[in-house]
Amino acid sequence: MSMSNIMFLYPGQGSQVVGMGKSLCEAFPYVRQRFEQASEALGFDLMNICFNGPEEELRLTSITQPALLVTSTIAHDVLTRELGVEAKTAAGHSLGEYSALSCAGGIDFVDAVKLVHLRGKFMQEAVPVGKGAMAAIMNLDIRQVHQACKRAQEEEGEVVMVANYNLPSQVVIAGGTPAVELACKYSKELGARKAVMLPVSAPFHCSLMQSAQDKLAKEMESVTFSDLTHTIINNVDASYIYLADDICPSLVRQVTGTVRWYESMQIVVGDGINTSIELGSGKVLSGMMRKISKDVTTLNLENAEDLKKIEDTLYVAAK
Repeated sequence: MSMSNIMFLYPGQGSQVVGMGKSLCEAFPYVRQRFEQASEALGFDLMNICFNGPEEELRLTSITQPALLVTSTIAHDVLTRELGVEAKTAAGHSLGEYSALSCAGGIDFVDAVKLVHLRGKFMQEAVPVGKGAMAAIMNLDIRQVHQACKRAQEEEGEVVMVANYNLPSQVVIAGGTPAVELACKYSKELGARKAVMLPVSAPFHCSLMQSAQDKLAKEMESVTFSDLTHTIINNVDASYIYLADDICPSLVRQVTGTVRWYESMQIVVGDGINTSIELGSGKVLSGMMRKISKDVTTLNLENAEDLKKIEDTLYVAAK
């Protein structure tokens, strides 16, 4: 089933939930091998943690990241094998970019599992727990968010910057805890509807992650990258990549760079994408896509029963 205007979306941290991947593994036993490969590469039973928890263990970033990559990969396996759906392009939110690249043939699956496990470990090691924070700023223009961050950074002498530009109404900031708290205060003064501290273990996508970026770059020196089977639109530049040589620099800079999600989705919609299929746990990216464009049909494949809805929707669209 080949339709030229479909894109695949791959979720990032925050979408994990105990039980993820279980329905697809039960309905399509051939995908269990992905969990077996990942568990062997990591040295622990990832499938058991995904299916049974405990939640606090699944929430550890060095476990969350491979867990999400594997569950997105098995959803991709099922979609392409059972329905033959092909993507014109794809995007992954933060960690999800690794899932997107692996599913498009840019990184070997086992290499991707190992990399995201280390990525999570390095990110957690970069800043002591409690020293860094992230916050969501709601309904404030991005320029004013930058303004609030600049003022807080100057006053505190600590980093605070835009980490995720998800929607015009949802910007996430990251940095040193006192600077983030002050930027929240200034954002509210500038008219933000809400500024909420997020329950995260580290300040992702800001310059405090520099040591993690350096360590990850070193690990990637031994990884082989390949040209992609279709483009993906990357986080750090909001631009399409396709060639093997573009993958490593994109992933390395992403560690300290802003996730430019809203800009990326505007570009793909402008280029004619009319259907998105979110692969893996949760519906966060589908929800954001609906806010970005009313013209895009949003689907997701998380559980076995989702496959029928995708088939029915694409069949009607193809008629």
